[in-house]
Amino acid sequence: MSKIKLLILFLISLNVISCTNYQRDNDIKLSIGYISGSYEGLLLSNQLKSYLNNLNMLDNDSIYEVRANISHSGSVFITNIDNTSDRERVNSSINISIFDKKMDCLVYNFNDTTSQFYVLAASDKFLSNKVASESIKIENTEYFVKKFITHLNVADFSCELAPYELRLKKLKNYIDEK
Repeated sequence: MSKIKLLILFLISLNVISCTNYQRDNDIKLSIGYISGSYEGLLLSNQLKSYLNNLNMLDNDSIYEVRANISHSGSVFITNIDNTSDRERVNSSINISIFDKKMDCLVYNFNDTTSQFYVLAASDKFLSNKVASESIKIENTEYFVKKFITHLNVADFSCELAPYELRLKKLKNYIDEK
């Protein structure tokens, strides 16, 4: 009886391991285009390049170009009845688009928002408020990049053009090649 139980447990664990080791072949190659958002955009660009390079998905000559926009905003709110605990909420939003440079069309779009908060120190002179805000922005940017990369594994790249526009672009590309 114990041999049967061990065999069943072994088969279940083998099945779980085989499911968790699935990795998509990274046949998608992406290049990084314009990323707006000033300093936050630079952080996003660096993290995208780092993650894509680690996954062997970064190629500057790729026909697919990543364009993105990231923004962060903050607002102060009070959470308790006696108004002693001021907090600042940092709202972050991102829009990442992948364009097919050959067909000149949008093939994938990723939008997301998230927010975090921190307890404000009593004065604006404290450096901890700025450090907390910056660290939340960096964490949110990293969260967005990881989520974007995860979504790429199941993404289907297809031009979002009307069929006649797509045929016209293909015809134009064909004529340009000749």
